[in-house]
Amino acid sequence: MTTTNFTDKNSGRLYSLDALRGFDMFWIMGAEEIVHSLFKATNNSFFEAFSIQLSHPDWNGFHMYDCIFPLFLFIAGVASPYSISREIEKGNSTGTLFLKIAKRALILVLLGLVVNNGLVIRPISEIRFGSVLGRIGLGYMFANFIFLTTKKQTTRIIWFCSLLVGYYLLLKFNAAPGFPKGDLTQAGNFASYLDRLILPGKLYLGNHDPEGLISTIPAIGTGLLGIMVGNYLKNNSDNGSKKSLMLLIAGVIFIVIAFIWNFDFPINKNLWSSSFTMLVGGISMLFLSLFYYIIDVKGYQKWAFFFKVIGMNSILIYISGHFINWEYTTNGFFHWIGQLLGDPFNAVALSILYVFTKWLFLYFMYKQKVFLKV
Repeated sequence: MTTTNFTDKNSGRLYSLDALRGFDMFWIMGAEEIVHSLFKATNNSFFEAFSIQLSHPDWNGFHMYDCIFPLFLFIAGVASPYSISREIEKGNSTGTLFLKIAKRALILVLLGLVVNNGLVIRPISEIRFGSVLGRIGLGYMFANFIFLTTKKQTTRIIWFCSLLVGYYLLLKFNAAPGFPKGDLTQAGNFASYLDRLILPGKLYLGNHDPEGLISTIPAIGTGLLGIMVGNYLKNNSDNGSKKSLMLLIAGVIFIVIAFIWNFDFPINKNLWSSSFTMLVGGISMLFLSLFYYIIDVKGYQKWAFFFKVIGMNSILIYISGHFINWEYTTNGFFHWIGQLLGDPFNAVALSILYVFTKWLFLYFMYKQKVFLKV
C-alpha cells in the first residue's frame, strides 16, 4: 500500500507498479475533465463515447471509470508480497507484520474520515464513515491477513471464491424488509439494508453507501486477487514474457466469467457485486500484463516516468484537493492562456494545465524524495 518501489527476485524494481498506479490516478486527478471539456468543445462522437466511459452508471452496468478504485486496491495487493518479503528479511515476525498492516488500515480509515468530513467537529449523525480510503484500508488489511495465515496459493484461491460466492448468496437469498428475496435495487438489497442497521452516521446516498461495510467483503477479494498475482510475479520461475501471457489469459477468463455471472448477479460497482469483482479483476490483470511486459520485461521505462511520478505519491494527490485549491492555483498561473484562446477551447486548455500543475507539484516532491507513505 506504500508508494515505495518493489523488487523482483530476479531483476530490479517493478517499475510497472508505480507506473500503473500513476496511470490509474491520472484519470481522477483531472484527466477525466480534459475529455469532458473536449466533448463539450467539439461535440465529437468519439469524445462523447469517451466522456460517457469517464462517468459512473447510476446503478447497474459498467463504465471504465468504475475500474479506477478497484484497480488501485488490486495494485496495493500486488505490492504486498514484495513489501512483506522485505519485512521478513529484516527479521520482523508475523505478529509484527499483523500490527503494521492493521496500523496502515487504521490510518487509511482515519484519512477517509478526514476526506469525507474535513477537520470539523460534527454530530455522529452527520458523519459519513464509509470512504474510498477506508475501503482500501480494510480490503488491504483482511486480504493480507489471509495471505499471512495461508501457505498455499490453492488455499488463497478457495478464500477468494468463498468471498465472492458467499456475498452472492447473502444478497440472492435475502433482502430488506418489504422487498422480495434477492432484490438488488438500491432500497431493497440486503447489503445496503445491513449498512443502514450497522453503520453509524449517514450513508452517502441516504439509503445506500457505495463504500459501505458489507460490500467491503468482495472488495477484500479484489485485494486478495492482487496479492495472488503479486505472489506469482515474485516467486514463480516462469520468465517475464510467460508471466505476462498468463496474466493476459487469466484476465480474459475473468472477464468472460463476469459477463456470464452478470445475467444472474448484475455488474454493479455500487454493490461491488461478485460479477463486478470478476470484471475489474480481469481488467486489472490485463492492464498489469501490458504494463509489466512493456516496462519490466522489455525494459521500456522512460515513457512511463510521467505516470511513475504520480504513482509514487498517489495518496498525497488524492487527498490534496481537500487542502489545496488547485483550480485557484491553476487560474493564478495560466488564466491568461484561457483568455487568449477564448471559447470553446479555453476550458480544454485550462483542464490540461490543471493536471499539469498538479504534476509539477508531484515532480517537485519526487525530486525532493518526499513521499506520503501509509
